[in-house]
Amino acid sequence: MSAQVDTPSTLAARSRDENFSVASLLLPRATRERLLAVYAFARLTDQIGDEWDGDRLARLDWVESELTAAAAGTATHPVFVQLEPVLARLDCGPGPFRDLIEANRVDQRVHAYATFEALRGYCMLSAAPVGRIVLSIFGATTPERIAQSDDVCVALQLVEHLQDVGEDALRGRVYLPQEDLAAEGCDPSALVEPAASSALVRVIAGEVGRARALLTRGEPLAASLPVRPRVAVAGFVGGGHAALDAIDRAGSDVLAVACRPTRRGVAWHALRCLVAARRRGRR
Repeated sequence: MSAQVDTPSTLAARSRDENFSVASLLLPRATRERLLAVYAFARLTDQIGDEWDGDRLARLDWVESELTAAAAGTATHPVFVQLEPVLARLDCGPGPFRDLIEANRVDQRVHAYATFEALRGYCMLSAAPVGRIVLSIFGATTPERIAQSDDVCVALQLVEHLQDVGEDALRGRVYLPQEDLAAEGCDPSALVEPAASSALVRVIAGEVGRARALLTRGEPLAASLPVRPRVAVAGFVGGGHAALDAIDRAGSDVLAVACRPTRRGVAWHALRCLVAARRRGRR
């Protein structure tokens, strides 16, 4: 892993291809800058957890020490310096950021999950904290919104896992529940084949259903937010549904087909979410 990866400018350039950055373009500049500061932290932490050539756990300890310094206003690394004013405004504190660091620690020692609940527990560290941070940036934290945001974020993490089944397996990580693979008679070795076996197709289809249900359960979050955050959330939900549509179109063969959402699909699902939000607002 090169030193260049650690620079804010490199992280910002990478962010242009991420949904996190795209959705933030719908928001006021000040809010967008806070979101991009959070993005830079999350991206840097993930890169260290996935790509650092040295002792990753030691480097993640360094990330946590810089986070502590940022919360105190004494950070030295540019990513954490730009995070300082954000942390000072958040009602959630640094806890969700620490969870994201912990998720990367988990990645160093856990490479498969026995049950869906175990996988969901991991997603509550790796994905849900981002939603909680975003709610705090919006000044919109409530228990109900947190629960809905958690569902959306876990769903989006599951979608990413489904899109990257083969890539993850080649890196020695399996994010499909072992109990589901066993129930369908799917050996983990099938995850690195050029095309999905019938057993793996059944497993993927089942996980698509789970992710779809979580997205649907979290959709009411949009209705409770002001217009611009509502549109951003609808965009995230739309992207998740559109990616699941792509997997459905591929017959759940995520090994042979790169299952990426279409712009039309994202727009259609986002619009559907916004219409539903408007109807809820009229009740």
